[in-house]
Amino acid sequence: MDRRQFFKDMLAASVAAGVSASGSGLLSASEPGLFRKKPHYDSKGLPTVTLGKDGVVIPRMILGLGSRFCNIDDEEEAIEMLNFALDNGFYYWDTAHAYDNTIARPAGRPKPPRLVYSEVRLGEVLKYRRKEVFLSTKVTAREPLKALAEIEDSLNRLQTDHLETLKIHSVNSMEDVEEMSKPGHLIDIVHRMREEGICKYIGFSCHADAYAAKAMCDRGDFDSMLIAMNQWDSSHLSPRQQVAVPAAKANGMAVFLMKLVRPKENRKDINIPDLIRYALSLDGPDAVCLGMDSIEVVKSNIEILKNFRKFSAKEMQELSEKLGPFYV
Repeated sequence: MDRRQFFKDMLAASVAAGVSASGSGLLSASEPGLFRKKPHYDSKGLPTVTLGKDGVVIPRMILGLGSRFCNIDDEEEAIEMLNFALDNGFYYWDTAHAYDNTIARPAGRPKPPRLVYSEVRLGEVLKYRRKEVFLSTKVTAREPLKALAEIEDSLNRLQTDHLETLKIHSVNSMEDVEEMSKPGHLIDIVHRMREEGICKYIGFSCHADAYAAKAMCDRGDFDSMLIAMNQWDSSHLSPRQQVAVPAAKANGMAVFLMKLVRPKENRKDINIPDLIRYALSLDGPDAVCLGMDSIEVVKSNIEILKNFRKFSAKEMQELSEKLGPFYV
């Protein structure tokens, strides 16, 4: 089917009155139609993890391509970093339609001369190396028409006709979950994308409320959850490791952690390698997602991952005490 016609049909289905996924067959399993060519993933010796019933193998560290990556001002440097990361085993790429260089601009740096979209940068490499990359992007818009437009725009930017994973971006409250759960809205849409072969897997990310993340795990038939690493949430004070992660694992989902090094902004006595080792040592999560913004950072993370040694219980306790009040 022509992709533009597919999105037109999706739009018609999404705005039709009262047709829910549970009653329309949108959640029924089907063989994806766009995954005919066998991928060529190569971890180059990086430690890997096997996920779910399909036995998907990914590196234990995911290449995060958000604000830090977008704030590389030199385009050639950014493309060189992507190729270097892929050449050295980082083949799981995590991006989002919303990622650009207006987000989290480093303090003191002048306004960028041009707008940089993460997905557009990735497309410049993917058009040559698509089969080597396990590609994940995220849709932010909750309104069905806008969400469908974002997904189509992402595919165009990335210069591809399919995704390995499509995630709902930044689930933040129970109200958000209820809005996305309406018939024909975002949860229905991403399930339909999986059914039709636009993506092979679906998931969501969460920076905030662990109970909203748990609700998504329990109602959505998702394949994965990307969640901030148990940081203290001042509005809900919700312990993510005790609420969201067990819910995801109980539903057979892969769990990826992000925001690992955030405490470094306030605790200068904690080093970044220890924060990464802490995350990799936690029971439950399968892999970590790290924002990378230079070849030097990629090299450093390669060394951390290849030489990873799980923290002892005593070491975990000592670091946990240092990390308060960031973690509970």
